[in-house]
Parts: sequence; structure tokens; C-alpha cells
Amino acid sequence: MKHFPIFVALEGRRVVLSGGGEAALAKLRLLLKTEASLTVFSSDPAKEIENWANEGRLRLVRRAMEPGDATCAVLFYAADEDDAEDARTSTIARADGAMVNIVDNLGDSEFITPAIVDRDPVTVAIGTEGAAPVLARAIKSDLEARLPANLGPLARIGKAFRKAVEVLPMGRKRRDFWSDFYFNAGPRAMDQGGENAVQDTLPALLDKHERAQEREGHVAFVGAGPGDPELLTLKARKALDAADVVIHDRLVTKDILELARREAILINAGKEGFGPSMSQDDINALIIEHAATGAQVVRLKGGDPTVFGRLDEEIEAVMAADISWHVVPGITAASASVASLGQSLTKRGRNSSVRFVTGHDMKGYADHDWASLARPGEVAAVYMGKKSARFIQGRLLMYGADRSTPVSIIENASRPDQRILATTLSGLVNDLDASDLNGPALTLIGLAPRAAEAALTDIQQEFA
Repeated sequence: MKHFPIFVALEGRRVVLSGGGEAALAKLRLLLKTEASLTVFSSDPAKEIENWANEGRLRLVRRAMEPGDATCAVLFYAADEDDAEDARTSTIARADGAMVNIVDNLGDSEFITPAIVDRDPVTVAIGTEGAAPVLARAIKSDLEARLPANLGPLARIGKAFRKAVEVLPMGRKRRDFWSDFYFNAGPRAMDQGGENAVQDTLPALLDKHERAQEREGHVAFVGAGPGDPELLTLKARKALDAADVVIHDRLVTKDILELARREAILINAGKEGFGPSMSQDDINALIIEHAATGAQVVRLKGGDPTVFGRLDEEIEAVMAADISWHVVPGITAASASVASLGQSLTKRGRNSSVRFVTGHDMKGYADHDWASLARPGEVAAVYMGKKSARFIQGRLLMYGADRSTPVSIIENASRPDQRILATTLSGLVNDLDASDLNGPALTLIGLAPRAAEAALTDIQQEFA
């Protein structure tokens, strides 16, 4: 992030602009929404600027800008649409101590003006650091359509009532009041009787929340999916929005953790395969410790919590502590990985079942039906299987698997840094060693990427 988003207090403060054409008009239409003291320097101002000056909405100085003209200004806009003049006026403004924005010159500007969705006093600012103005406008249009027109009046009424709400303790009880006001009682009252009805609703709503008992702690076991935030379910997003504490494993990406509330406590309880990690007992105790205080806890697990996630152990611990819970499924790594190959886990005429195997539990391999898995056409998804690849290869070959059986290893499935290693059972170990895969990976035995499979079929047919 090269630009840190802030909201600058402009009430009664000086903002200076140099220019009188279309670029100046575009900036002024936005600045006139603020309570800043505006001064415009232009020898040839547009008619609209003259009208705004006559109405007393800004001060118009009919000449080019000179040293000292931006003294005490907090912001300055160079909008003369002339590179030389913009460079001259911005130099003056910097010397006078103002922060400078040069229209259509991101590199020489000290701040940028974002696209804005205005529901005063609710303001949504959208910036792309100059990379994609069209995208910013598209997001703005989408938000304009989504945010109700009465959001501004509700926010103004709520702002005036904030002092009264301080009788509620900080934290969840106060958040519950405001959530009820903005998303339930407030809009309902606005629809029924306008702003007066909203005003009348507030005291009763506050009394209701004062008398309400503290919410009991609750645990949501949530699947974070394979890593792409867009593959997170709507139910998972809602759980993150409500969470006071998020206890996550190491496979949960930063992009997904960014979706948690800013006030939420984030705790990394990651378990590293074959290495030091937080014990399961410690994780169970951590979940219970926070839920016992009344916190809404999200136990966030990569993929789907019901697949090799030790979910049963954690649920049993929570139930023993008499804490309520629910499970939010996620997209498991096998689904994301096979999708990246352009394949399916099952296929009519090839395999009617698929096995999910964990490579983390080496002792458990002795119990697998390797003879069945070694048959042609069988498919298996091996989780956490990089370090056990040699063992898997040896067992399958021992039970008669074809050495040319396709094997695909997908690292960081669904993420921007996803990599796919397509190999065969005989080449599995050597190719894996040479690939230097270092992220979480899933091994699909019996499947190749669709393009590679098609190429292999063509070669086979050519030599048939």
C-alpha cells in the first residue's frame, strides 16, 4: 500500500485550487461537499466557478497563483491542465506547506482523491493508487446501488445519540445495540414514520439492550477454503463479521484473515506437519478459555473443518465445557486442486469412488487397502503427502500399480501462486525433489491435468 487512506478534517480549514477548466470543476464539485474554506486562482474561470463565487461558496481570485497564496492551506490542487503551470503552482504550494495533488499526475502528487460514495456522514472512499480508475468507478456504482438512501439520516441520528449509548459497556453489548439500530429497528422506523419515528425508537431500543443479558460464548468451526478469499462461503463471512476471537491454523491466508473485524483478536494456533506446534490439548483449552468469557469464537481451519481437521476432538472439548457451537463447511483442498486440473474426482466408466488420505499420519498407512488403490482407474487425494511421497510410491508399486499412473501435485491450490507438478508414479519422488515445492500441497493419484492427459492420449493413438 503506497497510499495510506485517511479522512482529513476540513471544517473551516483552507483548501486552495489553481485552475478554471474541466479538471478544476471536477475537483470543486467534490470539494464543495465539504465544509472547507475554498480559494480558487484562475484568470479565466468557468461560468460555474463564477456562480459558486457569487453564491459565497468559494473565494475566486482572478489571476495566476503567486508565492504565499497557499499559506495555511491544508490541501492544494493543481488543475490548470498545463504541465508547466501545474509544476509551478505545486512548487509554490509545497513551499507554503500544503499537501499537493496534481490532477492526472499520480507520480508527483502527495495525496490522491478517491472515488467517493456519499451518504453523509457515511462516506466510502475507493482508491486503486491510480492503477485502475475504471475499476474504482465500477465499485462506486455497485456501492451506490447497494447502500440505501436513508443511510445518511440514520447515521446522523445515531451520531447525536452516541453519548446516551455510553451507559452500555464497551464491547459486544454496545456493538449489538448499534447493529440492531442500523440494520433492524432504525430502517424499520424510517420506513414507517421517517426521522421523527427513528428518534422516538431510540430510547426504547436502548432500554431493551440495557436489560438484555450478556450473550453467552459460542464457537463456530469455520472452513476457510483452500486460500482464495472468493471461495469463502457467505456463512463463513458472516461468522468472521461477528467474531470477537479468531483462532486460525497456518493454512489460512492473510487475505482471509483481513476479512475479520479489526477489533477481533487473531490467534495463530498453526500445527506444522512433522515439526513443533501447539498441542491439540492447548488448542482445545484456548478455544474454551475465550468462549467462557462470552466471546464469539471462530475456529478457522484451512479447507473444510470436517476433512483431516481434528474437528471431533475440538467439538467434544467444547461440549464438555457446555459451550454452544456450530460448523460452517468450507471448500476442501481436493475440490480446489482437481478443479485446477480441469478434471473431476469421479468419472463414469473410470472410478465411482475417491479416497481422501492424509500423509501426516504415517502409521495409518498400514491400514489402507493399497491393493484396491493400485488398480487402474482408481483416484486418491493425499493431504499433506509431500514428505511421505516415497512411502506412497513404494506401497503402490508393491501392490502392482502401473508405473505410468498419472500423479499431480498441486501447491497452493486456488491461490495466485498456485503451481502444478504433473508426473507419474515412477517419477514422483525424483520430480518432487527437483520441483522445490515449499507451500501446502495436495497429491492426486490417478489424475493428470486435462491438457497433459489429452496430449498423452494423442501420442498413444499415434503409435497404436
